[in-house]
Amino acid sequence: MLKTLIFGFVIGIVATIASVYYIPVVDQYREASVISVAPNGGNTEAFYISIPMDRIMVGAPDQPSPLPPELAWPDDIVFSGLRAELFKVRNARDTVIGVASRVAAQNDELGDSIEWVMHFPARGTFFASMPTQSIDGSQRVGLLRAGTREFRSLHGQVSERWIASADEEDADAESGRIELMTRFVGTHEDAESVAEVGEGAL
Repeated sequence: MLKTLIFGFVIGIVATIASVYYIPVVDQYREASVISVAPNGGNTEAFYISIPMDRIMVGAPDQPSPLPPELAWPDDIVFSGLRAELFKVRNARDTVIGVASRVAAQNDELGDSIEWVMHFPARGTFFASMPTQSIDGSQRVGLLRAGTREFRSLHGQVSERWIASADEEDADAESGRIELMTRFVGTHEDAESVAEVGEGAL
């Protein structure tokens, strides 16, 4: 229940941003997508989050430096092992194209999982979940659970990988990038629907 409450709070922030599409104040500009065709079918696309510069908010127990500074995280034991974050999201050209939330839970009360919500104003929103365990020490792989607009009829995988900074001065700091790689597929009818949505967003 508490996990749902926290997730609902984060979704509310994303929904506020998404409402700009439905009640537009200005025309949404769509940055050209950087998409590649996967060898086994479908499309792949990479998204990046630079840490710490792209981190908007982070909530977790016993934070030495809360972000924003006035953020007070609940002391209740049920929130132990829970971490909620908001980020700016960049494409492969290092252009900011949207926002994302990441909720990670690893305790007896809430279970073990990582949940991502990615929102791109001119394209839509998708929700993905993945296990907390990595498959090779650095990468987690999960599934697309739901999407809107361009992502509504797609299915596939989302992987998360941490890339440490190559700068020797940042070697001991939390500095680097989160890489999110999507591998989505859809039917021919889905592709036509996505094309129509894309034309309407331009």
